[in-house]
Amino acid sequence: MTDTELSPRRRALVLAICCMSLLIVSLDTTALNVALPDIRADLHASVSGLQWVVDAYTLVLAALLMLAGSTADRIGRRRVFRWGLGLFVLGSLLCSLAPGLGWLVAARALQAVGGSMLNPVAMSIITNTFTEPRERARAIGVWGGVVGISMAAGPILGGLLVEVSGWRAIFWVNVPVGLAALLLTTRYVPESRAPRARRPDPVGQLLMVVLLGALTWGIIESPHQGAASPLVLGCAAAAVLSLAGLLVYESRRTEPLIDFRFFRSVPFAGATAVAVCAFAALGGFLFLTSLYLQEVRGMSALHAGLCTLPMAVMTLVFAPLSGRLVGSRGPRLPLLAAGAGMTACGLLFARTASADLPLWVLFVGYVLFGIGFGLVNAPITNTAVSGMPRAQAGVAAALASTSRQVGSSLGVAVIGAVMAAATTGRAGGLGDAAGFQDAQRTAWWILAGCGLSVLALGALTTGRWARGTARRTAHLLGDESPQAPARAADRAGSEAAAG
Repeated sequence: MTDTELSPRRRALVLAICCMSLLIVSLDTTALNVALPDIRADLHASVSGLQWVVDAYTLVLAALLMLAGSTADRIGRRRVFRWGLGLFVLGSLLCSLAPGLGWLVAARALQAVGGSMLNPVAMSIITNTFTEPRERARAIGVWGGVVGISMAAGPILGGLLVEVSGWRAIFWVNVPVGLAALLLTTRYVPESRAPRARRPDPVGQLLMVVLLGALTWGIIESPHQGAASPLVLGCAAAAVLSLAGLLVYESRRTEPLIDFRFFRSVPFAGATAVAVCAFAALGGFLFLTSLYLQEVRGMSALHAGLCTLPMAVMTLVFAPLSGRLVGSRGPRLPLLAAGAGMTACGLLFARTASADLPLWVLFVGYVLFGIGFGLVNAPITNTAVSGMPRAQAGVAAALASTSRQVGSSLGVAVIGAVMAAATTGRAGGLGDAAGFQDAQRTAWWILAGCGLSVLALGALTTGRWARGTARRTAHLLGDESPQAPARAADRAGSEAAAG
C-alpha cells in the first residue's frame, strides 16, 4: 500500500505515532529544567555540569539534524525513525541509571543522536502521508499543538515526578512511551524515500560538530579556567578554524551541507539570526528561572513548575495566533511583537531582581516572555523559506531548525557562565542570595538584549529592500520566476506553525 492509498484511519494513526515521538522529546526537554537543582544535589554537580546536562543534548541535536534528514531521505524515513526511537529509549534508560555526572552527560548525548532522527524525520513522514494540502495543514496544526501541550505540561509533570520519585523518573517515562511508538511504527508507518536524496557531506558535518562543540565548551569553561587559559583559547581557535574551513570547503561542493549563498537573502539570514536569539533567550530563561525558584526562593520542584505555567500557557495561546498573523499579514508584526515581549520581560527582571520578588511581578514577567516566545516561532520558518525557491524550501527550514538548537545551546552556555562567574568562590554558591542576585541582573540584561535583537531584526529583514534580496537569491539558486519566494512561502506556510 502506498502513502496515497492509506485510509483516513491509518493516516490518523501515523500522525498519532509521530506526535508520540514529539511528545517524549519535548516533555523530556521542558521537564528536565525543573529537575536541575535535584540533579546538582544528587550528583554533586557544578553550574557548568548542569550546563552540560542540557547542552550535551542540544549541541548533538543541532549538529546532526540535517544529516539525519538527508539520511532518512536516502535510505528510508521509517527505518531512520525506528533507529531514532530505539536510540532515544536506550539513552533515556541510561540517563535514569547514570551513577555520576559524566555518565549522565554521555547518555544525554546518545539521547540526542536518537532525537535528531525523530522530529525532522517525523515531519517528513507526515508530509508524505498527508499529500492533500488542507489535510496536511490540519495534521501539522495537530503537531504544533503537541509542542504547546508539552511546554505547558512539561514543568508540572517534571516537578511532580521529581517530588514523588526523584529526577531519574523524568527519563523513565520515555521508555514505555518510546517502546510503544517503536512497535506501532513497525506495524503501521509506511516506508518512503526521496526521489533524489542529497549526497552525504562527512567533512562538512565534522567541521560543524567541531565548531559548535568548541564554541560552547569555551563559553562554559571560561568562568572556571579563565578567558586567557590554554583551554579557552584553544576552543576559540578551533571554532574560528572550523568556521573558516566550512566557508571554504562548502563553497566548493555541488551539494554542500550548508549552502552559504542562502545568506545573501536578507529574510533568510534574518530568520536564522532571530532563531538563534529567540532560542538563546528561551534556553537561558528556563535555566535561570529553574535555579532561581528552587535554589534562592526555596520552592519545591512542583511549585517551581507551577510558577512557570503562565509562560507556557501564553506560548500555547499565542503560537497558533502567530501562525494566522503570518498567513494574513506576513511575519513583520509577530516578529516585532515577539521582540517587544521578550525585551520587556528582560528589562522588568533586570531592574527588579531580588531574592523575594513579589509573585505578581514574576507572573507579569513570565506572561510577557510567553507572549513573545509564542509569537516568534511561526515567522522564523516562514521568513526563512520565503526567501528560497521551492526546491530549496526544505533545506532552508532545516537550517532554521538547526539555528534554534544552536541558540538554545548558546543561551544555556552564556547564562550559566554568568551565574558560575558571579557565584564561584562564594561560600553559599548558588544558594547565596546576594551572589545570585548580582548574577541574575546581568543575565536578565543579556536576555533583554536577545529580545531587542529579535525586535531589530524583525524590523530590518522584513521590508521591501529585504524582499528584493530574497528575489535575487532565488534567481541565483536557479528559480527564474520572480514569484518563487511567494510560492515557497505558500508551500511552507502550513509548516511554519510547527517550527
